[in-house]
Formats: sequence, structure tokens, C-alpha cells
Amino acid sequence: MTYTRAIGIGANKIILLIVRGLALSKINPNVLTFFGLIINIAGAVALAAGRFRTAGLIIIFAGLFDMVDGRVARATNQVTHFGGFFDSVLDRYSDLALLMGLLVYYGTINRPAYVVLTALVMSASVMISYARSRAENIIPRCKVGFMERPERIVLLIIGALFDRMAPVLWIIAVIGNLTVIHRMIFTYGETKQLENAQLRTRGVAASSSVSDNAGF
Repeated sequence: MTYTRAIGIGANKIILLIVRGLALSKINPNVLTFFGLIINIAGAVALAAGRFRTAGLIIIFAGLFDMVDGRVARATNQVTHFGGFFDSVLDRYSDLALLMGLLVYYGTINRPAYVVLTALVMSASVMISYARSRAENIIPRCKVGFMERPERIVLLIIGALFDRMAPVLWIIAVIGNLTVIHRMIFTYGETKQLENAQLRTRGVAASSSVSDNAGF
């Protein structure tokens, strides 16, 4: 067994113990989701103050709530449509709060280029989620592209802990917006296939109707 595999198994066991404890407490999973937001806001305050390593540790702690709220919901049979919606909305607020913290920091130290870069990251973060949500109103699934929320959060944690936030922001800005473009291209292809299938179906139906009328 590799070290990474052993760490993964150990971490999963710890998470399961936490989930069981929270399940026994009968806490509402939506409360855990809300706590996650509050902790991320604390991380945003630390980022705004330039305390990046502290912020990284806070974001890791907040991630624990992201990992357990859904599991607690399943363990306590409290899975609801609203719970999924609530989780998604608060995830967006958490993401934006962290990036707003960076905006404040770079504005305070008078780094306008990094303010713009952070704004690009913020736009990508919102548009990645929006593109998928909007696409899935017309196609079954649009989970393509690399820079989804877990990847963005991990990169922010790395940037904060190792004081390499600028390169991390560049990575998220570039790959994040490429992910949006990828989803647009993917959705275009999928919708064209659906439209072509509908046209073929209409053509077959029209031919069948003509044949039936010819019989009269």
C-alpha cells in the first residue's frame, strides 16, 4: 500500500467518524452548510489582512463542512431538493467571499494588476457554475472542463499556505475561463445533436403522415 493510499484511507475513516457523530446529534445538514460559509468568511478576512497561511488553514477547516454536509444528509435521511440548492448557493457565496478578501488585500497594497486578475478569477468562478447550470436546462449533463470548485479551492489553499497566490490566480483565471469556453463548445455540440434528432423525428413523422393519407 502506498503512503498516499494509506493517508486517503485514514482521512476517510476520520470523516466517517465525524459524520456518525454529527448524525447522532441530529443536526440539520443545512446548518453545517451555513457554518461552512461563516468559516470561509473568516478565511476571507484573513486573506484581506494578508495572513495567507492562516487563511489557508481556515479554508481547509471550512472544506471539512463541505465534505460532511451531504454525507450527514444521506446518513440521517434528510436529503432534499432544497438542501442541494442551498448548498450550491452558499458555495458560490463562499467562493466569492474568499476572492473579495483577495480584492481587498491587493487594493490595500496598491496592486491594481492583481485586483484585475482576481476579478477575472471571480468571473471565471461564477461563469463555470452558471454555464453548467444553464446548459443542463437544455441538455442532460455538462460536467466537462477541469477547473471545478474542488480544484479551485485546492489551488487557493496551496497559494495561501505556500505564499504563491499570484501564480495560482493566473492558473485559475486562464484554465477557469477555458473551462467556460469548453462548456460552451460542448453544449453547442450537444444541442446540435438534439436539434438534428428532432428534425429527423419530424421528417419520419411527416413521411408517415403522407403515407397514411395516400392510403385514403
